[in-house]
Amino acid sequence: MNPSLRHMRALVALAKTGSFTLAAEHLHLTQSALSGQIKELEQILGLRVVERTTRKAQLSELGRELTPLFEKMLQDLDRTMADIASRKALKQGVVRVAAPQMLSCTLLPEAIAAYRDLHPDVQVRLADSPVEQVSARVFSGEVDFGIGPDRDTTADIVAEPLFEMPFVVVFPEGHPLQQAQHVTWADVDRYPFIALQGQFTERLLRDMHTSFRDLSLRPANEVTFMTTALAMVHANLGITVCLPYAEKMVALYGLHMRQLQAPALTRRFFVYTRNARALSPAADSFVAFLNQFVAAHPWQVSLL
Repeated sequence: MNPSLRHMRALVALAKTGSFTLAAEHLHLTQSALSGQIKELEQILGLRVVERTTRKAQLSELGRELTPLFEKMLQDLDRTMADIASRKALKQGVVRVAAPQMLSCTLLPEAIAAYRDLHPDVQVRLADSPVEQVSARVFSGEVDFGIGPDRDTTADIVAEPLFEMPFVVVFPEGHPLQQAQHVTWADVDRYPFIALQGQFTERLLRDMHTSFRDLSLRPANEVTFMTTALAMVHANLGITVCLPYAEKMVALYGLHMRQLQAPALTRRFFVYTRNARALSPAADSFVAFLNQFVAAHPWQVSLL
């Protein structure tokens, strides 16, 4: 049998006060209860920790050796429990999030800033990543969760819907599409199209083929990042498509965007977490906040 926390606290209080009476008051115990705890400790150890006299309680050599050890253990435990309580109350904590580059430079900084206003002591650390690496960072434990578009997942990754939004076409000032009342995918096919490399364009072309088999976009150029595509559109090298959350970045380049119709293709985004791994209170709170944050935007489309 090992000494319990109450045994440790009794010895430390007795060492600091030098009196059973004062130590009992400090611990909110009766003097007899405190004396009983010290006797239990001595029975466990098989040695005396206190040399009792008529005037005061004096620690034995063993008692003097144990006191700093017990005190450090109690301090470490108290700090840990206080930290846990603070995290549970969202007074502190760290949330690590992985997200694709465009989402990381548009919607997420705004969401993080709004969340910080509510929980200023919770740190949200954003890891901007190639979209294909978001799930990998979640799986490795590098981040608490990831946010990204629909991707094939494994049994180790859980995907929860976050939002869905329609594609928009992006074009420069003075472009013929600016005069069109409605813009269709057939209209996009009439101009040089700047596409993104990888699964973004592959899935888009697959969705288009499913919706209308006689139309297939032929990219004039394929780039890695949406910011590059926007810069090329700004230079009148073509048009591109993106999602409405990129609105502020589109505006920075002085471009215009219009929702595409016939049909209105959409893209769904998910929160990716590691299976059988519970989120911390802070991370769980931030996910809940994100759901509310994106739901308040006009481009939000109800999930089916």
